[in-house]
Amino acid sequence: MKIGNKEFDTDNKTYVMGILNVTPDSFSDGGKYNSLDRALKHVEEMIADGMDIVDIGGESTRPGYTLISEEEEIERVVPVIRAVKENFDILISLDTYKAEVAQAGIAAGADLINDIWGLKYKKEWNGETGAGCHSKMAEVLAKTNVPCCLMHNREEANYVNYMEDVKADLRQTIAIAKQAGIAKDKIILDPGVGFGKTYENNLEIINSLEQLEELGYPVLLGTSRKSVIGLTLDLPASERVEGTVVTTVFGVLKGCAFVRVHDIKENVRAIKMAEAILNSVK
Repeated sequence: MKIGNKEFDTDNKTYVMGILNVTPDSFSDGGKYNSLDRALKHVEEMIADGMDIVDIGGESTRPGYTLISEEEEIERVVPVIRAVKENFDILISLDTYKAEVAQAGIAAGADLINDIWGLKYKKEWNGETGAGCHSKMAEVLAKTNVPCCLMHNREEANYVNYMEDVKADLRQTIAIAKQAGIAKDKIILDPGVGFGKTYENNLEIINSLEQLEELGYPVLLGTSRKSVIGLTLDLPASERVEGTVVTTVFGVLKGCAFVRVHDIKENVRAIKMAEAILNSVK
């Protein structure tokens, strides 16, 4: 898979996407990097620790988050995208589900769009698939030919057959992408740990990631410091590094192409060790 100017061996390796929240209210690092100097310093640190892609987010998506306008989100992320591009040779993912923000971010230099609603944000999708489908985000992605990470999400955690329902939802997302003209080799899927799922759902999907591989797309796992780890270990967000590393190793074992994390060094080392063990048997 090609993102920006780099080829990714998504069949045989797990790559690290580093989290850069330029927000005042993200659940684990809100306010830490919402000045340009601090953001750039953190990017520099994450690159040194082995990050492959930086994921820049301008709106918190934690439970109970405050919605902001497209204009405010653009004002937060575009200067950071431009500054990162000017100062570092690193690929940039933009974490947004809003088409207008995606368009502005791509124009500023974003190499990938990370959409937590999987092209189905209710304000920008008409609820149809096939010929009647209209998704503003899908149209932007198709027009710009920029790769995307499309996440599974629901407003409520109501399932009949959990894993089958998740796969059906993701197939719907894939159908929207296909209808808009997004190429298959431009799509990554994300199981959406922590979104529209119970605690038990989150554990199950981490342990069932190989089922998503059946859909035929690279998978990104994003569990870093999330509540499933906090609830399991009874720890605050600042003390969830080890729990995150365990989920990252699960991601490697289950064939995930990417993990999205806050703590780069620890997760890079865990991936390197896990891959060495896996590759020892030919």
